[in-house]
Amino acid sequence: MSMFPGEMAAEPVNVNEFQELARLTLPQMYYDFYSGGAEDQQTLKENVEAFSRITFRPRVLVDVSRIDTSTSILSYNISAPIIIAPTAIHQMAHPEGEVATARAAAACNTIMVLSYSSSCTIEEVAASCNAVRFYQLYVYKRRDITRTLVNRAERNGFKAIVLTADTPRLGRREKDIKNKMIVPPLKNLEGLLTAKVVSDAGSNLEAFANETMDASLCWEDIGWLISITNLPILIKRILTREDAKKAVQAGAAGIIVSNHGARQLDYSPATISALEEVVNAVEGKIPVLMDGGVRRGTDVFKALALGAKAVLVGRPVIYGLAAKGEHGVRQVIEMLKDEFELAMALSGCPSLKHITRNHVRTERDRLHSML
Repeated sequence: MSMFPGEMAAEPVNVNEFQELARLTLPQMYYDFYSGGAEDQQTLKENVEAFSRITFRPRVLVDVSRIDTSTSILSYNISAPIIIAPTAIHQMAHPEGEVATARAAAACNTIMVLSYSSSCTIEEVAASCNAVRFYQLYVYKRRDITRTLVNRAERNGFKAIVLTADTPRLGRREKDIKNKMIVPPLKNLEGLLTAKVVSDAGSNLEAFANETMDASLCWEDIGWLISITNLPILIKRILTREDAKKAVQAGAAGIIVSNHGARQLDYSPATISALEEVVNAVEGKIPVLMDGGVRRGTDVFKALALGAKAVLVGRPVIYGLAAKGEHGVRQVIEMLKDEFELAMALSGCPSLKHITRNHVRTERDRLHSML
């Protein structure tokens, strides 16, 4: 078989290499939209770098001839604690959009969280394949729109609602402003809301969010959301013990520790740095998941050692989709899963229940040991 020079090098061997493939594939405006963060992008960098400051305390001479990566989220079995996070407008990355992502998730036996700003409709994704899916939601000023979207998700077999709670206003994403990024019409909102908001300031994203999102949303409103659906509610973008306790009191079925991919408030903590505080506050009453900065299977292991039930992966999925469509998304998930399995074996953990807090050392641990 003939091979052009450099052709082998183009085949990614880890998740980070998909980002470069996506950069070469996508128009600059779209790549910037997916990859960018808020303002100075300090939190964007820190989400990834904070993982590198956590080290392992591996165990040896443990029987790891069989490794079981499987787990369950809200009683739904998945092959590994790696879930697809809600990200926007997949058809900007690949013509098949969220349908391709959904099929990849099903093939990997994991859960996809469909974004409210998906380019494929709730119904199209539901019809694409048989799988467990969650639906990510914002609450709009017009509560009837929120109710309609929740009802559609429930009617189409989605198993949970993921409420993103950190968007009373949109973060300042300067790359989108410079590029004058215009959001295409959101198909899930056709007939409900217009996405054609004009702004002279550059991107129309901020103008659209300010006109439609409910900035008055507060903890008391969680009860209303719970009352309009039979689906469990997970609250996304919890970073503090105070909010974690309020989420439990409000009736949340789960928490996602998140800083919105560093796209909202810059200088928010890296999610892996905030995770343990939230886990300790919840005291095991509801599951805690996390997203942000997961690029290696070792990152998955570190998150679980600090108390996460699972991680959600966002940008790498988009990069895989842009580079290779459905197959690229499958490759990204399988790479993370394979690396995670290897980390378990090399740390002496044959199953997830064997992963403990004592398997990792954080910066705080090192400081305490010096005192």
